[in-house]
Amino acid sequence: MRIRTTIAVATAALAVTLVGCSSDSDDGKSDAPGATRSTGGSAAEQAAGIPAAPTGAERDAVLAAIRDVNAKLTVDEDKAVDAARKQCSALDGGAANPDHAAAQRFSYGGVTLTDDDGGHLNIGLRKTLCPAA
Repeated sequence: MRIRTTIAVATAALAVTLVGCSSDSDDGKSDAPGATRSTGGSAAEQAAGIPAAPTGAERDAVLAAIRDVNAKLTVDEDKAVDAARKQCSALDGGAANPDHAAAQRFSYGGVTLTDDDGGHLNIGLRKTLCPAA
């Protein structure tokens, strides 16, 4: 019984400590409506050619390019932006068929894209998030 109590107290103390530490840190989030979290991306993402998450007008432009192909793709804006960032890696990494890669990457939420749709996405991404190097 004494061991269980000691473990319970230690676990509770650890949980309070962790919560206290995390509440003091700035996680980059804002309470403002429509605020976006700016991230430079991890070293692994940068090495893979994945650009930093866009913010402000750049984010709006990326979402508009995606919306131009199919508005349903931007219902979850964060998911759409994440897919766009990853598609930049395919565009700049010499993917064998970047249009097909885009069609596959953006086929979610009940939306199935064609390679032609993927090509239109790539054109929009080249104009916004991932211009040709």
